Amino acid sequence: MTAADIARLAGVGRAAVSNWRRRHADFPKPVGGTETSPAFALAEVEGWLRRHGKLAEVPLRERVWQQLSGHPQGPVTALLHAGCALLLIHDRPTQWLDASDGPDERLAALLPDKLKEVLDARPGHVVDLRAAAGSVPALTRPTAPRLLPSVPLLRGVAELAAELGARQTFEFLLGRHLDANPRQYTLTPGGLADLMAALAESAGPPRTVLDPACGTGALLRAVTPRPDQELYAQDTSAELAALTALRLALHTRGAVHARAGDTLRADAHPAVHADAVLCHPPFNERNWGHDELAYDPRWEYGLPARTESELAWVQHALARLADGGTAVLLMPPAVASRRSGRRIRADLLRRGALRAVIALPVGAAPPHSIPLHLWVLRRPGPVPAHPEILLADAGRFAGEGRGGPDWQGVRETVLDAWRDFDRTGHLDQRPGVARSVPVLDLLDDDVDLAPARHLPPPASADDAECLDAVRDRLGETLRLAAGLTPPPATPVRPRPPHTRDTGVPADTAPATPLDRRPLTTVGELARAGALLMHTGGTGGPARVPVLTDHDVLAGTGPSGTLPESDEEPVLTEPGDIVLPVLGGGAVTRVVEGPTAGAVLGRNLVLLRPDPSALDAWFVAGFLRGTANHRRASSYASTATRLDVRRLRLPRLPLDEQRRYGARFRALDEFERALRRAARLGDELVRGMYDGLTSGTVAPD
Repeated sequence: MTAADIARLAGVGRAAVSNWRRRHADFPKPVGGTETSPAFALAEVEGWLRRHGKLAEVPLRERVWQQLSGHPQGPVTALLHAGCALLLIHDRPTQWLDASDGPDERLAALLPDKLKEVLDARPGHVVDLRAAAGSVPALTRPTAPRLLPSVPLLRGVAELAAELGARQTFEFLLGRHLDANPRQYTLTPGGLADLMAALAESAGPPRTVLDPACGTGALLRAVTPRPDQELYAQDTSAELAALTALRLALHTRGAVHARAGDTLRADAHPAVHADAVLCHPPFNERNWGHDELAYDPRWEYGLPARTESELAWVQHALARLADGGTAVLLMPPAVASRRSGRRIRADLLRRGALRAVIALPVGAAPPHSIPLHLWVLRRPGPVPAHPEILLADAGRFAGEGRGGPDWQGVRETVLDAWRDFDRTGHLDQRPGVARSVPVLDLLDDDVDLAPARHLPPPASADDAECLDAVRDRLGETLRLAAGLTPPPATPVRPRPPHTRDTGVPADTAPATPLDRRPLTTVGELARAGALLMHTGGTGGPARVPVLTDHDVLAGTGPSGTLPESDEEPVLTEPGDIVLPVLGGGAVTRVVEGPTAGAVLGRNLVLLRPDPSALDAWFVAGFLRGTANHRRASSYASTATRLDVRRLRLPRLPLDEQRRYGARFRALDEFERALRRAARLGDELVRGMYDGLTSGTVAPD
């Protein structure tokens, strides 16, 4: 385990772990890693933390995760072994109990045959040992010698499955692995996967679904399950194909066919005619097989240029659809307008294969800096081609900063437009959102399908009445901010030395400077039970808003998402104090109103003070001091990290705490009014520019 893992176990910052290593000679020595990133033995660290009273018990989830992440054969192999055991526990729990009732060697020897029985009894082939041309099985049964080092992990996984369930345990471990290695995988966010599956299911749950670039299986997992369903998956990475196979096998009782191999060069499912195809293909690939696939029969709409790998995936999806089937693909926006692809785009339009292009908000999926598109396609049947195509733009649902888009708004707007269009073949103008465009209007020299270029501007940007309403709200907010402006600062008048208390009221008597009063730290208050301290998690329940570090810094409501898991989330309550631990900003926030009930996100620490001992606004105000943050921060080469336990505040009676707390609360209201005025000012200026340039607002 790394220093970061130790910090998570003990609920402290990494700076505290560094201090322990320097100050305690008996701290465990590194057993691996590098000089700058050492690794430690879990058992030794656990024992040391217990001896020093810094840990009561290692949570089962953390113990299993540490065993998996530190596995001698690597975390992916450990995750696959864990998935195989969980599949046996899920399908035949009594056989797992029989096999695990004995020494480790016996369990490792029995598991391969037990697993084969489970897979052979399932419909389809989760482990398909029949080789397709150029492809390999997604998942092969591990042998007893390879399983033996994993047996302690498998016993821990079984114990965790007894608490969470087999499916939820695998989702938790997979989510933790993906979260710990964000640069190794291109993930499809859950909200986007749900939207793509809903578009493909507009006529009902499909029986046969294909994902030719499955990744970790997020798209296929989002499909509504049905008893007779068949799911087909393929990925170039054998590891990802195997993880998808296990994930889907635990998720559905339907048939799962997962293969590893290059889909464009060596399609493992050439005979499939699916009801739906879902795909998040790799973007901007030059080496996709242009030369060797020049005469491939899949290119019904033209041979894609070397720079148009995405159009190769589009035509592959169409080739694997049954007549009338639906394909939904995630595309970079350049595919809608690049000149090198205009002939293929034109043929897709003429023959009625391309039915919709939907622009997503910025931040919907990697790369987060551009608004990606969804292409909805249909395998043309014998009926004449449709004369119109749906163009939609959900860009107005973009979230602020890293919080991600408003997926509920995106889903409702996009599905409403698609279902109306799919039912009638036409959609009236919805300014700034959607409209259907005659195909003939798009068949020009460019064949530009970018929705923003064909949609009328939003009505709100052109509506003078709306601009007047924004102006009125801005004026009201500015008046409020003026009323909240702090009064002139009154310096503290130090007490003369050797004077006694005269009974003069506290607001007029000379005060003792705070730097001369006794101080305490957050760590001391936590140990004394005056407050509770929690750190943000890496997963949580689906569709529960997540308070992110960006939300705290920007003063906005919860806007984030976390990977879905059964990990016990930390939910905010009124009066909690939330601090970001990365970035070096001296910011705190007291939870109020709509923020209450949100899941605490990553890189955040929550303090829950005992109201009989501490005033929340007093604590939040003193923890926000710039000098306080400088003392409690540690610095790496690229980031600043705050050790919350080292933050200081004075020991004051509760009544005096409330005096300070009232002033800090007034400052917070003033700050929020200024932020609201800034947002309204931006909205008014942008609307005026749009109104003047579009001719809906007169210059005088």
